[in-house]
Amino acid sequence: MQAHYAPYISYQGVIYISGQLPILDTKPTIPVGIEAQTKLVLQRLNEVLLNAGSSKEKLLQVRIYVSDIELWDTVNVIYAKFMGNHRPARCIVPCGVLHYGCLIEVEAIAAQ
Repeated sequence: MQAHYAPYISYQGVIYISGQLPILDTKPTIPVGIEAQTKLVLQRLNEVLLNAGSSKEKLLQVRIYVSDIELWDTVNVIYAKFMGNHRPARCIVPCGVLHYGCLIEVEAIAAQ
């Protein structure tokens, strides 16, 4: 059964991106470890942005959910490398168990 949400919604030039998990679309495969999962989830975020006619440079806000606050430092290093000089508003929310046992989920708001 397909989930009941859209990957993104665009409204008046603003793109609202649903939570992205580090899951490969072809199979319900989740990479092992926070580094691999963070890289994949940011790649998925970038793909949604491009499909919506935007880019990571147009991100306004990013919300990152992690299963354990101890993952914050590793996530932050990978996130900073992905963003480069762009610094959207951001928060990291430690939330415990995520769907399918993922360690990270990312949602965002961007300009179109």
